[in-house]
Order: sequence, then C-alpha cells, then structure tokens
Amino acid sequence: MKLSKLLLSLVMAGSLSSAWAADQNVPSHTTFQVSADNQLKSKLPADILKRGYILAGTNPNTPPTTFYQEDNKTLAGREIDIFNAVAGRLGVTVHWQDTGGFDNIIPGLKSGRYDVALSNINATKKRMDQVDFVSYYDASRLGVISRKDANIAPFTSFQQICGQEVGGGAGTTQLTRLEEASKACEAAGKPALKIAVFPDRPSGVQAVVSGRVPMFFGPYEGLTWQVSQVKALAMTGTIEVNDAPVSIAFPKDSPLEEAVQDALNSLIKDGTYQKILDKWSIGFGAVKEAKRNQEIL
Repeated sequence: MKLSKLLLSLVMAGSLSSAWAADQNVPSHTTFQVSADNQLKSKLPADILKRGYILAGTNPNTPPTTFYQEDNKTLAGREIDIFNAVAGRLGVTVHWQDTGGFDNIIPGLKSGRYDVALSNINATKKRMDQVDFVSYYDASRLGVISRKDANIAPFTSFQQICGQEVGGGAGTTQLTRLEEASKACEAAGKPALKIAVFPDRPSGVQAVVSGRVPMFFGPYEGLTWQVSQVKALAMTGTIEVNDAPVSIAFPKDSPLEEAVQDALNSLIKDGTYQKILDKWSIGFGAVKEAKRNQEIL
C-alpha cells in the first residue's frame, strides 16, 4: 500500500466515526452463520426478545479488531464476527452503532444508549465500578510500532526506552501503562517517557508514519496488521502483560449478561469461536472460557 493511500485511509477511518455516530443500525459483514439455540434464547430479557435485536456500540479503529470495509460504511472484524455469532446463537440480530470515539463507550452504556459495547475493552477494576463485563479475548500481548528508518533497537520493556517519546490512545489501558512505565523510569533514576496522547489508534499510527512521533503503543494484533500493510513501519516493541482479557461491556447489572456469556461459551465449545479468531490470524488470543465480572480478574 502506498504511503499516501494509507494516510488517506487512516484519516477516513477517523472521520467516519463521527459521520456514522448518529446511525442506530450501521451495516456489518458476518463471516460465520450460526444456528440459534432456543434454550439460550429463552434467557434473553423480555424487551430484547420483543424487539428482536441487541444494540451494540463499537469504535471502528483498525483491522482486525473492528473497522469499515472499502465501501466506508460496512463494519467488519474480530469483534463484529464474535458478537454477530453470539446474537445468532441467541436467535436475534445486532444493530451496530459507531460510538464516535472510545471515550464515549462507558457514558453510552451508563445512559442506556447501548445494550453492549465491544471495542478492545479491557475489564479493569476501575471500569467495573461503572460497567459489567463478559470476557472473550486474551490481549496480553501488546506492541509498539515505529518507522523502520528510525533505527530504534527492538525492546521488550519500557525500561529500555526511558526518555523517549511514545504515543497512546486516549482513554485506553495502553495510555495508563505508559504513565506507569514513565513513573518506573523515574524511580530507577532514568528520564521519564514522553507520552503523546492521540484520540484514537489511526491518528497515532498516522503520526508515526508522518514522523511526528517516533513510536505508538497499542494492541498487538491491530498494529501487526498496520505493519503488514505499510512497508515504512516496523514492530519495534513487544510487551507481554498480565492483563485481564478484552471483554464485552454492559450497563451495570444488565439482565443480558448471562445469555451473552452462555452463548459465547457455546460458540467456544463447538469451535465456531476459534474459527473466527483463526480467520483473522489471531487465534493465539483465544480464551478457554468466557467469564463474568469478578471471575475475570
């Protein structure tokens, strides 16, 4: 992919969020069709059974997580396939809504705008004070990209790059990790990290490509895809963390949680879940069981 084309696609990805934010039913592409289980369907709340769909919020970012296809209006990706399959097992459909930004997700859940949200959300203790979770993906492998011509030596710890500048996405756990790593640098008598905050992953990747920042920190699977598409980029850092899995988020005490958890475990058991992850070349992040709330941590 040419550099100019990549930059255009990244800019479009960012602008499309606001363009589609008011749409209550953004179309999506489903890779796997699954059969409904009437016993699981009976666990759905009465209001969802009546209307026949679940309203899901997502923040389209980059493949293979969640993104817009080339038509710039159809959602696709790991999270789209996973939750469309969950809904299919429950005998309903999904009405997807673009949240217009990661920071809008928890407020949207709390206000009742979405029944669920999927956007590479780690289930942290702090977030559990506001929303509930069902886990579905192990994202303990994180990455740091840079331009190849920056000649940054490969590293596996932020202690190896104290004093250097790294970008992170606003509202993400990656940004929190950068702040913690910066404090650790100072505690070790080294210069603090210089942290650049970006509204989303595409803008951070674009900043690296254009040379505005030397590095950007984010989900390994998404950044690996970016590196595969842009010859100028390299995966410079691989950071392994002991983190709670990426999870589906719900309003607190949502009556939908048990049905979603059971449907997801059904997909894990019959192999559909693994097929979805393998389709996106991220089978290494499969979990053996979908857990809920405190069970996750």
